[in-house]
Amino acid sequence: MSTKRILVVEDVEMNRKIVRIVLNAKGYEVLEAVDADEALAMLQAELPDLILMDIALPGISGEDLTRQIKANPEWCHVPIIAFTAAAMKGEPERFRDAGCDDYISKPVDTHALVDLVEHYLNA
Repeated sequence: MSTKRILVVEDVEMNRKIVRIVLNAKGYEVLEAVDADEALAMLQAELPDLILMDIALPGISGEDLTRQIKANPEWCHVPIIAFTAAAMKGEPERFRDAGCDDYISKPVDTHALVDLVEHYLNA
């Protein structure tokens, strides 16, 4: 079985580092992008098995980027988990409306993150 690749789209380096350490320890390959442009370039070069998407990105928002990804027939099947500090009432529905399959709040509970990732990658 090949190593599963996860694209982490997050502009805060410390958040990317925490996610990278946790997911690498579980055997996943972690690709990183700091904004929508980097994420789109990575998607064109190497299709991940799952995307962790920060909603509050600089420039194009994570919601808008999710819509772009889900509108592309080559990428639309990739699960996207919203990764956000802003999970207030009504926002999970907004993330799903944008095309996210699920969400996790920051600061991230690393055990919940691993459980969520494994749920989507082993489905």
